Amino acid sequence: MHDDLRHLTLDAYPEALRHEAWDTVLERLRVAAGPSAVAPWGQGCWRASALGSVFVRLAASAQTWQPRPGQTPEGLLAVTVLEGSALVDHDGGTLALRAGDVLLLAPGGGWRLGFITPWRALAVRLRPQALLQRLLRLAGPQLAHLERGRPLHGVCSALLASVAERLPGLGQADLATLETTLEGLLTSCLGGLGGLGAPVEAGAEPASAVQAGAVQTSAVQASAVQASAVQLGHLQRVCRTLEARLGEADMSLERLAALDGLSTRYVQRLFQTAGTTFGDHLRERRLERARMDLLNPALARVTVAEICYRWGFSDPSNFTRAFSARYGLSPRACRSRPGAHAGAPGGSPELPRHRGRPTADEQAVEPTQVQAAPRGLATARPADIGPAPDPSFRQVLDDHAYQVLAVSLAPKRSLAADVPLPAAAGPAPRHHYVPASAQTVHWGYLSRSLKPVVTVRSGDVVTLETLTQHASDDWERMVQGDAGAQSVFEWRPGHKAVSRRGAGPQDASVFGRGSGEGFGVHICTGPVHVQGAEPGDVLEVRILDVRHRPSQSPRFRGRVFGSNAAAWWGYHYQDLLTEPRPREVVTLYEIDTVAEPAVARAVYSYRWMPQTDPDGVRHATIDYPGVPVEEGSVYKRYGVLAGACVPLRPHFGLLAVAPREAGPVDSIPPGYFGGNLDNWRAGKGARLYLPVAVDGALFSAGDPHAAQGDGEVCGTAIECSLTGVFQLVLHKRAQCSGPLAGLGSPLLETDDAWVVQGLSEPNYLADLGPQAQAEVYRRASLDSAMRDAFRKARRHLMQTWALDEDEALSLLSVGVDFGITQVADGNWGVHAVIPKALFPQPAGPLGG
Repeated sequence: MHDDLRHLTLDAYPEALRHEAWDTVLERLRVAAGPSAVAPWGQGCWRASALGSVFVRLAASAQTWQPRPGQTPEGLLAVTVLEGSALVDHDGGTLALRAGDVLLLAPGGGWRLGFITPWRALAVRLRPQALLQRLLRLAGPQLAHLERGRPLHGVCSALLASVAERLPGLGQADLATLETTLEGLLTSCLGGLGGLGAPVEAGAEPASAVQAGAVQTSAVQASAVQASAVQLGHLQRVCRTLEARLGEADMSLERLAALDGLSTRYVQRLFQTAGTTFGDHLRERRLERARMDLLNPALARVTVAEICYRWGFSDPSNFTRAFSARYGLSPRACRSRPGAHAGAPGGSPELPRHRGRPTADEQAVEPTQVQAAPRGLATARPADIGPAPDPSFRQVLDDHAYQVLAVSLAPKRSLAADVPLPAAAGPAPRHHYVPASAQTVHWGYLSRSLKPVVTVRSGDVVTLETLTQHASDDWERMVQGDAGAQSVFEWRPGHKAVSRRGAGPQDASVFGRGSGEGFGVHICTGPVHVQGAEPGDVLEVRILDVRHRPSQSPRFRGRVFGSNAAAWWGYHYQDLLTEPRPREVVTLYEIDTVAEPAVARAVYSYRWMPQTDPDGVRHATIDYPGVPVEEGSVYKRYGVLAGACVPLRPHFGLLAVAPREAGPVDSIPPGYFGGNLDNWRAGKGARLYLPVAVDGALFSAGDPHAAQGDGEVCGTAIECSLTGVFQLVLHKRAQCSGPLAGLGSPLLETDDAWVVQGLSEPNYLADLGPQAQAEVYRRASLDSAMRDAFRKARRHLMQTWALDEDEALSLLSVGVDFGITQVADGNWGVHAVIPKALFPQPAGPLGG
């Protein structure tokens, strides 16, 4: 019945229809949401397996679930909370759920599941299965709680989390296989067979494993599952021991078995069941760790021989031969290939064309894109290891290799400067001035953990100086002599004035970058804390004025400059007509503010040449913001675009409140929080409405532009430092009406139009799983952005003007203009311009 993948985003529905729309999703799980005064925000996707189970991935605001009344109970409900917190009320009391726990619920029980924070979860309604249902009754009358800390429970949790991440790409047959595997795991867990860490005496050899994923229907099969679970636990333990001793040259199968108190023959069989041998796995892990060191710029002065010995190889010649056979090039070639340390995404036409953090798979592939064997295991199975490998055992090895890498990539919490907050003021609106400096900006990321640089009340005016991250394209004209800019761009060997630049780990050496070189590029001034702002409110950002920032250089004092980069992330990059291909070109513009109308004229251009930053990292492409361009390293071509005058459209490409998600969020892809929308209509006189996701809203501004066309096709606008004057007005949720009621995405208002912003992935942080900040770059699509813009424009017309759907559809076609906002920011944008002239009478007060 539900064989196709279905999607739902509540932002597309008028507030009056949201509860009904959400209920249609929960009905597939045989649950119902409790009553709520305000319809939740939320999105989800779902698909049925070929065997009849339904897999549903959801993300939403706080709410309560309970068994659906009036329906015959069927099947079982398995829920894993991926993010957020939840409580379960049942006859036995109240149970707290942690992210990663699995909850198995009887459909007709008297339980209530309450999500008490914004959350993301995967829920699976399993087809009726007699043994599972019987075991659940033995575990308790209503539910079973599988804690992630128990090993087999953890395997079950990891499986569900992986399904959630990959659900859009899984077909019915895939889900049927996963369904069978899941039922087998749950059967083992409920049968009390989850003891992965059970001690086994040295020399003991547990019974052979059953085929992973088989459905257990007898005591004999359950016993086999227990044996398999014990073996998996032993393999995990053996892998941990081995990983901690990879550098010991005398590591052997006999020694490893002795360290873990197991027999040599038994450990050998564990690796055989996983489809490899101890020797092959040891060599694979050592080679992979050596390759990571070779790609680490911080270890550039460590010799290849030293790295060889560091990871347990006793002969550099043998190491070189093994490395070359595994990766298709020698260790020296791996280290010296252009872009190996710079992570230059545009260096090869076969590299993925995106600006953000690589996925886990890409992190394990060196920049030359040599086709190597999958991580963790050799491609070919040795001929002497017997039957085909058990996939669950093989997964232990793969997952362990991935977890070792993931630990080194775990993001560390960022710290912002502690700037004193202003003293309390009287009832009259106040004006606040925030200059740009190393103490008032955050570079390349947004975060709810940032400390505010100023606190304001609703109605206060705040002036924010903003700097373009491209100012170092011409240091003399755009940085030199400017104390604020010099404070932010200061960078000398071993020291950056702004140490964190972008999301991701503070130590990004595994990505071929230097200290603080994460993903995200924009210099953002803020954040500004708005008193009384709470999740569910709407922050209105009134752009009262936009001022250019003049040069302070002795030669160019008082003149205004900006630059445009036709860069590797641009839409044009794989479609160049002339040589050299590929290439990146920077064009410097001077802003003529005296002309009427004001215009920008090109001064010169140059092709980007590899630059070495003060820390010694080589940048073959424009891959990282703030890299100073060495004078004389590029050829400046004057007289370009002679006679062309670009009308100015000064605006802010990035206006954002803090996302609700924890940790630094890449500043490049826009989202529900606003961010890098790159819509030139966000200039003087416009109003941007942003849904508040965290207490205080935490508003930031950046990415200033002098001019930009719809599309931003070459990758950037005319990037030019600006100062903005903003009035921040808070609309409390209970008082919002018309277009602001239930607002879940940015809404721009100009004097003559409402501008609704659609995105390829409007809620990517919640919808795309743990790899969202990498995956969003691969999902960019004008089709999906158009679909989102259409749905939001339809919602706007239906809610603001009380139209029915047929009326809204007609008006969308005859009176609304849809345009491409940008194809440069990972999360591509399409906007809908709804003229206010369609309705001469105002829609009524916004409230608040």
